[in-house]
Amino acid sequence: MGMTMTQKILAAHAGLEKVEAGQLIEAKLDMVLGNDITSPVAINEFEKCGACSVFDKDRIALVLDHFVPNKDIKAAEQCRQTRNFAGKYDITNFFDVGQMGIEHALLPEQGIVGPGDCVIGADSHTCTYGALGAFSTGVGSTDMAAGMITGKAWFKVPSAIKVVLKNKPTGFVAGKDVILHLIGEIGVDGALYQSLEFTGDGVAALSMDDRLCIANMAIEAGAKNGIFPVDDVTRAYCEGRFRRTPVEYSADEDAEYTRVVEIDLAKLRPTVSFPHLPENTRTIDEIGETEVKIDQSVIGSCTNGRMEDLRAAAAILKDRKVAKNVRCIVIPGTQQIYLDAMHEGLLEIFIKAGAVVSTPTCGPCLGGYMGILGKGEKAISTTNRNFVGRMGHVESEVYLASPAVAAASAVTGYITDPAKL
Repeated sequence: MGMTMTQKILAAHAGLEKVEAGQLIEAKLDMVLGNDITSPVAINEFEKCGACSVFDKDRIALVLDHFVPNKDIKAAEQCRQTRNFAGKYDITNFFDVGQMGIEHALLPEQGIVGPGDCVIGADSHTCTYGALGAFSTGVGSTDMAAGMITGKAWFKVPSAIKVVLKNKPTGFVAGKDVILHLIGEIGVDGALYQSLEFTGDGVAALSMDDRLCIANMAIEAGAKNGIFPVDDVTRAYCEGRFRRTPVEYSADEDAEYTRVVEIDLAKLRPTVSFPHLPENTRTIDEIGETEVKIDQSVIGSCTNGRMEDLRAAAAILKDRKVAKNVRCIVIPGTQQIYLDAMHEGLLEIFIKAGAVVSTPTCGPCLGGYMGILGKGEKAISTTNRNFVGRMGHVESEVYLASPAVAAASAVTGYITDPAKL
């Protein structure tokens, strides 16, 4: 029996000719990632075990993004500890205020991760980099510490689900709708500790921003990772950007999958995830015109804070106004995206519409700051989780959607089909 794409990457990094699902391996790492929330815990473990050096200062990335610029004293202390560690060990890929971005938007943009890589990060959405043909997965801070010291990590080789994408999306359907549809179909535990391996002719119809969004939310189906094949879209994105030599892997024709899921992209409709789980999905056609009144619209995050996302939102908000009593918050994913959006005039569109534009930050996604919800408030958001209390008060509600739907809803004050504006 052949190997899946993920299994081939893990076998190569473990120095083995072949691996099988369920096998325990030790693999070399191409990159170890931490942020301002998880890095301090890893640093404490690093120091507790007596470590005095990192395995490779060029293969560690520390990104201050969750509560940056600092929202309070505790956040400032966490960043200070991470900043001091980065200085002490001369960490090459350290991103502070002014250079930072949301980590999972920043690392691909900066060419720090790419095809064939094996990456761990102390953040569950590290699976984002599978969009580039890498194996990447979230780990705990203790594993991050061990990775910084040894450059290795233990893995149980995952089995895989094959997701066959067919045809092309139409209308306002984007990557967010694809992954919400998939999670709605298989559930939040439908791919538990498995690899979601995307394939089919429909892959070519998805932009890199679409793929990064889809891979980002693989964890919301319980997956160990999500991964896309390396094609011309991938190569074009990585050319002149990726800092190392890309290595392309592809699944064997006789690779074993636990399940095959087919999605006809042409039949998808804009999809919204209702509280309080990402699997609780409805198409925009299944939602009444004034069924869900919103108080806030958030457009950003590591899921949907890239240029295509901002362009989609700006196309809706241009020459329109945010509804009275709705707060619309736009958060570019990185400083470069912020700059590009400024040059394209997108920021002016947002501000004239009555939205506020933030510096890159995770901010409200995890209930940090820059848009906390009060009791009974409802937000439509392009973020990736809508658990109880995720964005504020335990009696608030978060509805997950694409940038186009979030922008349209900001205009009307209700969850709205952008095609009806």
